[in-house]
Amino acid sequence: MTPRPGKNILLLGFVSLLNDISSEIIQPILPLFITSLGGGAVAVGLIGGISDGLPSILQVFVGYWSDRWGRRKPLVVAGYALSAASKLLLPISASWQQVFVLKAAERSGKGVRSAPRDALISESADRSNRGRGFGLHRAMDSTGAVIGSILAYALWKGGMDFRTIFLVAAVLAVAALIPFYKVKESARVPNGRLRLSASDLSPDLRKFLVVACLFALGNFSYMFFILRAQQLFGGAQAVAAPLLLYVLFNLVYAALAMPIGIWSDRIGRRNVLALGYALFALTALGFAFVSNLAGLIVLFALYGLVYALVDGSQSAFVSDLSHAGVRSTSLGLYYSAVGLAAIASSLVAGVLWARMGAESTFLFGAAAAALAAVVLLGMKKVEVSS
Repeated sequence: MTPRPGKNILLLGFVSLLNDISSEIIQPILPLFITSLGGGAVAVGLIGGISDGLPSILQVFVGYWSDRWGRRKPLVVAGYALSAASKLLLPISASWQQVFVLKAAERSGKGVRSAPRDALISESADRSNRGRGFGLHRAMDSTGAVIGSILAYALWKGGMDFRTIFLVAAVLAVAALIPFYKVKESARVPNGRLRLSASDLSPDLRKFLVVACLFALGNFSYMFFILRAQQLFGGAQAVAAPLLLYVLFNLVYAALAMPIGIWSDRIGRRNVLALGYALFALTALGFAFVSNLAGLIVLFALYGLVYALVDGSQSAFVSDLSHAGVRSTSLGLYYSAVGLAAIASSLVAGVLWARMGAESTFLFGAAAAALAAVVLLGMKKVEVSS
C-alpha cells in the first residue's frame, strides 16, 4: 500500500489554504484596481512580470542557504510573514506605482518561502509518493484559491470597495501563520561546503530548466486572462464575469491537482508536463479568438486543467532530478530561472497587447508553449534521483 503523505505536508497545505484564500481575494481584483488607478496594459504587464519574476531571483539564494544551513522552517515562516506584511499596506495604495512596489514585496515573500517549503514537502514523502505529496499540497493551495475568489466576488457584490476587500485579505494572510506552530523541521545535515553553481545540478535537470523557461516565456500573468474576459462585457458585468470565471479556473485546478499528481507518479512527470504544455498552447489560441461567454467558460476551465497538469508536476520533476544534498538549491535555481523568464513574458505580453491587440499576446503564448512541449518530448529518457 502506498504510504499517506506526512503530517508536515498537511500542515503546510493548511498554511497555503489560508494564504491562498487571502491572495485569491486580491488576485482577480488587482488588474481591475490597477486600471482604476490609471494603469494600462503595459502597467499590468510590468506588475505581473516584475512582481512574479524579480522576487524569484531570491529563490536561488534562499534555496542555497537552506541547504548550507540545514534548516527549512524558519525561512518558510519568514516568507509567509513578509507577504502578510505587504498585504496589510496594499489598501492604502494611491497609485499603480505603489501597487507595483507592494506587490513586488508581497511576491518576494514567495521568493523566500518556495524553495525551502518545497524541499520540506519533498523530504516529507518518499520518491514513489512525491507526486501525491505535491498534488495534495497544490490541491489544498488551489482550494484556498477557489474559496478566495468566491469571497472576492461575494465581498464585491456585498458592496465593499476594492480597498476594504484588500484589508480582509490581509487579516487572513496573518492568520495563515498559525499552523506553523505544529510544522516540524526536516532532519537535514548542514552542507557547508556547497557551492552555488549550476554544475552541481544533474545534466537532465539542466536540460529541463531550459524547457521550463521556454514554457514560462509563453505562460504570462493570469491578469491578461482576466483583462481578456473583461473586454467582452460592460457595466457591472465587466467586474462580475471575470471574477466568476476566475472561480471556475480555481475550482477545476483544485479538483484535479491531487489526482493528476498521483497520475504523474504512475505514468511519469515528463508525459504529464508535455500534455500540460500542449494544452496551454491550445487554450491560449482559444483566448486569442474567443468572442462569447460560452467560449470563456470552456477556456477558463481548460486554463485550470493546465495548471493542475503543470504546477505541481514541475516542482515534483525538479525534485526527482535533483540530488538530495542540493534539493533546495535546485528548486531555488528552477524558480529563479522560471521567474526571470516570467519577467520577459509579461512585459512582452503587455507590449504586444498595447501595440497589436489582445490576440497577438495569446498567439505569442501559444507558440512558446507548443515549442516547449515539442522540446520536452524530444528529451531522452531521464534518470530520476533518490
